[in-house]
Amino acid sequence: MNWQTMLARAVSGEGSQAAVARALGYSAATISQVLSGCYGGNTRKFETKVVEVYGEKYGNETVPCPLLGVIPRGRCIRESKKEFSTASPLAVELWDTCPDCEFNQITETKP
Repeated sequence: MNWQTMLARAVSGEGSQAAVARALGYSAATISQVLSGCYGGNTRKFETKVVEVYGEKYGNETVPCPLLGVIPRGRCIRESKKEFSTASPLAVELWDTCPDCEFNQITETKP
């Protein structure tokens, strides 16, 4: 499922563009423009945020994580955005592996 379909399902499921806008951290006007196809800006970060927030609820896309197995893409995005933590060996391994993973949609690199 593509992110636009996921966004439309989220608006329908959450009840309003405003509710989705709050959850994504964007304005309702941005949601409206994206849905109508007249948003003029780059949507890469927006796409990633839609999948991160609504991927598990309104989408069904998974990725084969080399450490966790098959996981929802939203979880993949959340794991790749996490700060370094020594809470567990797995947390350290994820922090080390995620930046170079072929499924990582986040362009920032670790320090």
